[in-house]
Amino acid sequence: MNTNLIIILTSFVLFTGGVAFFTWYSLRKTNLASTDGYFLGGRSLSGMVIAGSMLLTNISSEHLIGMNGNSYVNGFIVIAWEVTSSIALVIAAIFFVPKYLKMGLTTIPQFLENRFDGVTRTMVAAILIFSFVVTLLPIVLYSGAIGIESLFGVSEILGVDKTEGLWVTVVIIGTIGSIYAIFGGLKAVALSDTINGFGLLLGGLLIPILALMAIGDNNVVDGLVKVYNYAPEKFNVVGARDSVLPIEVLFTGLIINQLYFWGMNQTIIQRALGAKNLKEAQKGLLITGLFKILIPLVIVLPGVICYYYFQDTYFDQQDTVYPQLVKKVLPVWLIGFFAAVIMGAVLSTFNSVLNSVATLFSVDIYKKHIAKNVSDIKLVRIGKVTSAILAITAIFAAPMVANASDGLYQLLQELNGIFFIPIASILLAGFFMKKISAMGAKVALIFGLCFYVFMTWGYTSHGIHFVHLWGIEFLLNVAIMYSVSYFYPNQNMYEITDVGAVNLKSWKYTIPMSIGLCAITIIIYALLWNNN
Repeated sequence: MNTNLIIILTSFVLFTGGVAFFTWYSLRKTNLASTDGYFLGGRSLSGMVIAGSMLLTNISSEHLIGMNGNSYVNGFIVIAWEVTSSIALVIAAIFFVPKYLKMGLTTIPQFLENRFDGVTRTMVAAILIFSFVVTLLPIVLYSGAIGIESLFGVSEILGVDKTEGLWVTVVIIGTIGSIYAIFGGLKAVALSDTINGFGLLLGGLLIPILALMAIGDNNVVDGLVKVYNYAPEKFNVVGARDSVLPIEVLFTGLIINQLYFWGMNQTIIQRALGAKNLKEAQKGLLITGLFKILIPLVIVLPGVICYYYFQDTYFDQQDTVYPQLVKKVLPVWLIGFFAAVIMGAVLSTFNSVLNSVATLFSVDIYKKHIAKNVSDIKLVRIGKVTSAILAITAIFAAPMVANASDGLYQLLQELNGIFFIPIASILLAGFFMKKISAMGAKVALIFGLCFYVFMTWGYTSHGIHFVHLWGIEFLLNVAIMYSVSYFYPNQNMYEITDVGAVNLKSWKYTIPMSIGLCAITIIIYALLWNNN
């Protein structure tokens, strides 16, 4: 084993081991036998922990690897996935989370039972569990394996081919992530996420800074000017109608997707449900909004820098280009640290999803239909077993997402549309449309799933961008809900009441920070509105 490899492995083990030790030490007095303790961190999470965990749950290897690969090919146009998130987080902080905490929810489907009926709750819980296992978990594992393999050369160390090396890496990541989720619950996930989150920001920012310094002769600004002058079209945020993300999608399906992801998605919002009070939940959401405005420096700009270095060499292998940049600009002693950051990002999303799926199955399926009087201890045990089974399933499914034609990140978004938009439709109806009945919600849910699958993989010659399809589907779902509800009127007059779970006093900076985040988002688009 050569000296460089020893240095890389040492820095990797030190950072990864340090995070694990901190998490164990912080959890040693936490009661993980209760459902609140295991699934919601004992409703004790602070704003900064919520923000760090939300960021890392969202930003994983499919962003570092996949989105940088996407921007390498398509440029800054893909920034829309990130900066528009801040507006959705503002809406979640002001509208959704206060209602969730007022109801004392553990899972989002619980609201659907209160508003509609138990069947709607079970259908959505089952769809979410299925979606996480067949889309998000495999893509996270596989993209993480690509990053680790590219930086470490696992296949070379083990003396096997790259396919086998990726398999080994997938198993290792899946196993470690499972340990966090199974034995530590939400609090272990959130604490490890917080440290890994700062590692991601620090390590992620180092890549473009070092690259731009090298390009600009130790001057970052000069380097950025050179990259811009080399390919100004890459900095354009306004794409043509046939581009990967045309500007019109901001006003159709993208906003629905963002509202769902940041305001209704169990995996993300579970951190806010575990807040010690509304003030900390709102603080966490809005700090996450600030991070999302900054994060394109980590997951979009490096991809454009890759184009300066490599031109179109990796266009047919865009998910391999970011690790090439990392190896090019990072000193050897930092490669291990950065590999640990990628590992942390992968583990964060993987173990967060496992924890959320365990919560959904235990609370919305097992306790609801199998054992209504189950004890907390047994319910936690069921959650752990569920996590273990799903982790094994995801590990075996991971290689199936290889060779995505438009990149892993684009594949993830297309697959998410199957599940997110129908669920978002009925959740928004539950909050804003009092006339919508349980039958209307169920019919729209089934229609939405079938419509998107048919339009995306059945009738492929329609020429409509998949994000526009989200908007069309949402409007059709609303029309169907109203139509069905006319014949099957709503009989449930449910009103949200305070169950006294936490203090509901708002954070005093919620409105000023919300206005600031929205203004910054608009300014970013104004600055990058470029017709080159």
